Amino acid sequence: MKIATFNINGIKARIDALPAWLKEAQPDVALLQEIKSVDEAFPRTVFEDMGYNLETHGQKSFNGVAILSKLPLEDVTRGLPGDETDEQARYIEATVMGDTAPVRVCGLYLPNGNPAPGPKYDYKLDWMARLYDRAKALLADETTFVMAGDYNIIPQAEDAAKPESWREDALFRLESRTAFRRLLNLGLTEAFRARTQGPGHYSFWDYQAGAWNRNNGIRIDHLLLSPQAADMLVDCQIDKEVRGRDKPSDHVPVWVDLAA
Repeated sequence: MKIATFNINGIKARIDALPAWLKEAQPDVALLQEIKSVDEAFPRTVFEDMGYNLETHGQKSFNGVAILSKLPLEDVTRGLPGDETDEQARYIEATVMGDTAPVRVCGLYLPNGNPAPGPKYDYKLDWMARLYDRAKALLADETTFVMAGDYNIIPQAEDAAKPESWREDALFRLESRTAFRRLLNLGLTEAFRARTQGPGHYSFWDYQAGAWNRNNGIRIDHLLLSPQAADMLVDCQIDKEVRGRDKPSDHVPVWVDLAA
């Protein structure tokens, strides 16, 4: 089962690039972030005609997450539990029925948090605390799950080309990295680092200041696996070359292959 995460930075802007990548990469499941579209305006037929089931949790002009799946989706839920007043569309879950096992996929778009400190950073840390609680609940149920998406977290200095320039940024502040580490300490496996070590691996390059051409990137798109999913891990890769194509997102897809 090939599960990908991809912050597309607007479905309208990526209406050609996204289907092109899907045809090439052939993920069974694609978790999308920043669709920037209400549910009824999402171009469903484009993807349904490609054989994908589609579930969205949209919001006008901002945020928004979606699941594309060639496999049946069951028990779809929208929104991260723990705060009924939270109106931002940042989280969606569903169970994907694989050949040998069901996998719960949790698609997330974690808040950026800048400027930090401040209310937006408080919201980020509160959101991460709720994500921790959700992971803990899924673990207690012994669910096989993947929490994947744009975490807006640079886990370690080696995950940035120029870590010194991110020191006070919400993506790299100590509190952010500590909250991410706390998630991992529940017993989750960070799929990419389970397969690949060392610096120089990024999933985001800003549109500004020639970041892509200078390879001034950061790694902020992650797939965290429950122990059951980690036991199924075959591979995890970053599709870096997508960033150099026509009308790219500032993020690239990251995918995991599970023996499910």
